[in-house]
Amino acid sequence: MHYAFDTWLTRNYPGVAFERYADDAIVHCRSLKQAKDVLAALEKRMSEVGLRLHPDKTKIVYCKDANRKLAHASTQFTFLGYTFRARRARGRGGVFFASFQPAVSKQALKKISEAVRSWRLHRWSNATMREIARFINPKVAGWMAYYGVFYRSALYPALQRINAYLVRWMRRKFKRLRPKKKALETWWRLVTQYPGSFAHWKWTVNPWRTG
Repeated sequence: MHYAFDTWLTRNYPGVAFERYADDAIVHCRSLKQAKDVLAALEKRMSEVGLRLHPDKTKIVYCKDANRKLAHASTQFTFLGYTFRARRARGRGGVFFASFQPAVSKQALKKISEAVRSWRLHRWSNATMREIARFINPKVAGWMAYYGVFYRSALYPALQRINAYLVRWMRRKFKRLRPKKKALETWWRLVTQYPGSFAHWKWTVNPWRTG
């Protein structure tokens, strides 16, 4: 792909920026006309080297936000686990506006949720909190480091789900914490006294659900 795509695009369209990882790429164009011209040229180029653009994934996207307000069929795209689209942002003076920004994609969140569910933390009755933390912290910290770079609040529901499992673990392990109210009281005491126990507690300590 280096010669078929990178070198070719740089030589033929020196003013067009792009990013590529393996066979996924984003090409930045200044106008719809330029985007159509580049797309047609890329289709021809891929054919010349025995390749073709993915018919479903390849599309022209309009980066709609507070400054770009035209209508277009596609106004978002996903790249390397991030979905880029208009999102609520706070400007100077506390005024909110639409800003085209990346955040963890729905597909990535689904994979994270599936991983969290597979741990079945609420069934670790014989484990201590420290043992659970030792197991999950490296994985959770990795998600935070990668997906939390931009618009990290989009990652909060997945992290709060871990908290929900931890509350269920407490209620299952300790009989005196079976009542939900008692479990939540203990939970808030733990996150206050031991704030560094779990990697994700740096961002959120709220349990997404406590049933």
